[in-house]
Amino acid sequence: ELLAQLGLADRSDHLPRQLSGGQQQRVAIARALANRPALILADEPTGSLESRAGAAILELFQGLNRSGVTLVIVTHDHAVAHHARRIIRLLDGHLISDQTIAAPPSNPAPDGVQSGAL
Repeated sequence: ELLAQLGLADRSDHLPRQLSGGQQQRVAIARALANRPALILADEPTGSLESRAGAAILELFQGLNRSGVTLVIVTHDHAVAHHARRIIRLLDGHLISDQTIAAPPSNPAPDGVQSGAL
């Protein structure tokens, strides 16, 4: 079911070496979600994914968050960061801002948006 949600149902019989880097990343996300964790720590979860697959991951994460799962996402991508209700920015290991967002936008920022250190 998780593989289908992540667009990998047709690859379920493949070995890791037969998958692309992005597909391997989505399999790793499926494995992490299989145990229904209360907390997910995600380091650049959309980093090597096409924009469509990345959007699907973010949509899945938003649904998990609405159901009570806490997500901590590390990213350099403003479009990904702006899906959050709280954005904490770090620079050289120091807190430079802590922003609470009333409601994250339903649509991501345009492709190609880059951010500084988050």
